[in-house]
Amino acid sequence: MLFNSLDFLIFFPIVVLLYFIIPKKIRYIWLLVASYYFYMCWNAEYALLIGVATLITYISGLFLGIFEKTWLRKLVVALSFISNLGILVFYKYFDFILENVNVVLNQFGAQLVENPFDIILPVGISFYTFQALSYTVDVYRKEIEPEKNPLKYALFVSFFPQLVAGPIERSKNLLNQVKKIDKIKLWNYDRVANGVVLMVWGMFQKMVIADRVSIFVDAVYNNLHAVGTLETVFAAVGFSIQIYCDFAAYSTIAIGAAKVMGFELMENFDTPYFAKSIKEFWRRWHISLSSWFRDYLYIPMGGKRKGKIRKYFNLLVTFLVSGLWHGASWNYVVWGGLHGVYQIFGEITAPVRKKLVKIFKINDSVFSYRLGQVLFTFSLTTLTWVIFRAETIGEALYFFKRMFTGWNPWVFFNEGLYNFGLDRVEVNILLVALVTMFLVELLKYLKNKVISDFLMEQNLWFRWIVVIGLVVACVVYGEYGITFDSNQFIYFQF
Repeated sequence: MLFNSLDFLIFFPIVVLLYFIIPKKIRYIWLLVASYYFYMCWNAEYALLIGVATLITYISGLFLGIFEKTWLRKLVVALSFISNLGILVFYKYFDFILENVNVVLNQFGAQLVENPFDIILPVGISFYTFQALSYTVDVYRKEIEPEKNPLKYALFVSFFPQLVAGPIERSKNLLNQVKKIDKIKLWNYDRVANGVVLMVWGMFQKMVIADRVSIFVDAVYNNLHAVGTLETVFAAVGFSIQIYCDFAAYSTIAIGAAKVMGFELMENFDTPYFAKSIKEFWRRWHISLSSWFRDYLYIPMGGKRKGKIRKYFNLLVTFLVSGLWHGASWNYVVWGGLHGVYQIFGEITAPVRKKLVKIFKINDSVFSYRLGQVLFTFSLTTLTWVIFRAETIGEALYFFKRMFTGWNPWVFFNEGLYNFGLDRVEVNILLVALVTMFLVELLKYLKNKVISDFLMEQNLWFRWIVVIGLVVACVVYGEYGITFDSNQFIYFQF
């Protein structure tokens, strides 16, 4: 069930209405039922997988609450990780592993191994698996108490707004709210209105911007042999915009939907394309995942406590694993590795860059310097997004070849850029939408206010004009319908 579908527009109001009117003692049961129904709309069998992950980590938490000996507690955590990651590896990486094994066997002329399974990747398995595992670690560290109520814990793992694409919530935040669900004040106009505005803004990002940009991006990637420098550059920048608007849209809608019901989810994106370095980019991009890897992988490996060489090693491993988390392909591993290399190179060269600034008397406090940093960081991330988007490493390399060897400025004059699915009217719609998004992002960056907070401070007439305008834009200019096949959120595949 997609957020931008008619099914969800029927499902969500019904869930909220019943949530508001049923006795407070059984609210969590109703949300649990709704969450499992939401997930089973993709495939009823998926409920079994999330149920197994829930059961394993729930029982692990109970054992951790009983055992005092360190080795027993470590054993429980190890078994929880092995079983959950084993399921994840089977469904997400089995084909990838088998493919690479066969590549090696082929080099030695050995008989190839046939795949005995027809595996379909369950939607959101990476997200809820990591969410459940973080609970196990938090209980092990005694940062939270084990949850005794299995249904409340099950709701924490399966909470439908953020179930399939995040944010990846922590037990210290979401589980604590679930435990106090009967204390949530049901009706609060400002809170509900704030949540609805966030949902509408997320729909605008997805339907008007991301899905419209995807038409151009897909057309270029599908015709690389016939495009030149400008088309590939626009496609690369376009995918940077697409993946941000697509993924941020899901998180924004999820946060808004949860807020309507009185739950506060963690922020997942904070103007990442305004970052002045790759390190800052990862403090602003997919915050729930980057902080998960920081807290549960990078720091346990030693972080920066064991010298620079070990720090760089830990950093690179973390980003390689982060890349692999995104998908069973070497593209993602290379993408993650490059981001690790970016950060390591940035730290190593920092003293040199500071000296050069002093030698050449560059004023690093002015707008132009900061703008240069932002544009350079955006360029680096855009180049790596090419690898992320490509089907294979070979396709990514060919894309770069076309980007740097196919100079053809005449596409500006012969309207060649309009041959990739978007005519002049569509491009103008996109430009207006992008300007709107830029202003909203700038407001967040300068004032630290999301669009909903800003609107709630304004007069009622202004608030309604903006919200109605966004709704109309989604209905009139949104990309949807039976003939449109790019409306699934990108991160569903992870």
